Amino acid sequence: MDVRQLSPFISVSPQLTPADVGLAASAGFKAIIGNRPDRESEDQPANDDIRAACERHGLSWHYLPVVPGQITDDDIRAFRNLLDELQGPVLAFCRTGTRSATLWALSEAAHLDADAVLRATAAAGYDLAAQRERLQAQSGMPPASQNAFGVRHDVLIVGGGAGGLAVAGSLLRRQPDLDIAVVEPRTEHYYQPGWTLVGGGVFDRRQTVRPMADVMPEQVKWYPSAAAGFEPEQQQLVLEDGERIGYRILVVAPGLALDWDAIPGLRDTLGRNGVTSNYLFDLAPYTWELIQSTRGGRALFTQPPMPIKCAGAPQKAMYLACDHWARQQSLKYIDVEFCTAGAALFGVADYVPALMDYVQKYGIKLNLQHNLVGVDGGRRCATFKVTDTEGHSREVEKPFDMLHVCPPQKAPAFISASPLADAAGWLELDPETLQHKRFGDIFGLGDAGNTPNAKTAAAVRKQAPVVAENVLRALRGEAPRAVYDGYGSCPLTVERGKIVLAEFGYGGKLQPTFPTWLVEGRQPSRLAWLLKEKLLPWVYWNAMLKGREWLAGPQLLAHSPAPHEASAACNFEERKPGT
Repeated sequence: MDVRQLSPFISVSPQLTPADVGLAASAGFKAIIGNRPDRESEDQPANDDIRAACERHGLSWHYLPVVPGQITDDDIRAFRNLLDELQGPVLAFCRTGTRSATLWALSEAAHLDADAVLRATAAAGYDLAAQRERLQAQSGMPPASQNAFGVRHDVLIVGGGAGGLAVAGSLLRRQPDLDIAVVEPRTEHYYQPGWTLVGGGVFDRRQTVRPMADVMPEQVKWYPSAAAGFEPEQQQLVLEDGERIGYRILVVAPGLALDWDAIPGLRDTLGRNGVTSNYLFDLAPYTWELIQSTRGGRALFTQPPMPIKCAGAPQKAMYLACDHWARQQSLKYIDVEFCTAGAALFGVADYVPALMDYVQKYGIKLNLQHNLVGVDGGRRCATFKVTDTEGHSREVEKPFDMLHVCPPQKAPAFISASPLADAAGWLELDPETLQHKRFGDIFGLGDAGNTPNAKTAAAVRKQAPVVAENVLRALRGEAPRAVYDGYGSCPLTVERGKIVLAEFGYGGKLQPTFPTWLVEGRQPSRLAWLLKEKLLPWVYWNAMLKGREWLAGPQLLAHSPAPHEASAACNFEERKPGT
């Protein structure tokens, strides 16, 4: 629990968990205010659970949700009224604490000097200088003569995940003195490709996380806040507290959102009743616990409709589980079913034969066009919408002893509701240059984009140098020349010690990195396993995030194309990696 005192009466904190409530009670707090709307992100505890914890520990609970970037005068008055009514000390929280600190600052502005308020928030770790004019307006003072929109950076990056930091690293390799800022609210950075191996008992989850401060480049200005909206005509990004940051070039790489609530009953039973998912850092160890404890019964592994990140991950969890059960001589007592909403086992046909060999080897029942639509954890029963070849659908219930779920996935709400989104809610990008189709000073990469590539870390590794190259050209007023060919990779862990290394680009075209005599991607390989287990994590932390583009240098068009030529993507020259 990260508590930051603003005054003896009130402190603020980033997201609380039910377990933190007991700590807050022991620290003497009497009331908790939740300023974060429920289910704002997939990793957020339910507010009802925090309320119940408050009741258990004798604290009063008050829910005052504030939409990021949209703190209204009504919100400020409601917050002030709460503080006037409550017995202190009070603890308020939101995702990072910024909204709560801003609410307090604006509610105090009527009787405290703006400088005093800003000193208090700065001492607590919240720089609210961009709120000075609003603070003065709340107090009735004339606004200061300063830029209402705050600072401006050459390059502003939304997202401190794989995409955002890889682009920052590639930009700094090319131009070390570039003015770059990153907006990222999380304090930890995750190596998500490792969670499959955590769920398979190969990795400890501590190997997949590092403090964000340790991976954020020193030359970069880090805003530990959440993005709330875009004003592309003004070249402004709006943060959760209403602060606006200007940019010359914007790079958008926020990842995607896991939509647990799209399946009724799922969120309520995650992590218990035999229901797990490798798509969450906290749940991957539970997958391994279930695999070890399951000795018989039915094990279901599900995959929703596309798009999802790492389309092979649901299968990987299943194959590793089956391999363990086979080694323990218990597989024959377990009915394993793969229930996928798709019409094929894998989207690229060249890799299906090798995967089918393992489906048959493990005795897996393959259920195509089976979409998970409900989970009853208490009954240990899953409901699927089953569609036949003629398009007719019906619902089927399946009891389970173990259920591994891949949740439906979508673009984050602040993307889908923004002017940057296409009709389906995804970031609208040119599939080759990764430039926004309507705003030339905006680029994007990673899972939130609408480019038709596999959503994998390997795709980001190839996209980041393309974006970096084109961003620098845009800063010089030149047309993009670097192009992305849709490369993605999915190391399919078919057993402990062997991987089918799927590598492909747009249209499912195979794009092997290594010669077939070294690694035949369409067949299980021990060398590919060594790459996945030993080499790729090291490459991620020590190369990709630092802008070292080994085997990932961007392809450049030999000339700057006219708009009607931009999609031709021919006559490439190869840029040397890392330059």
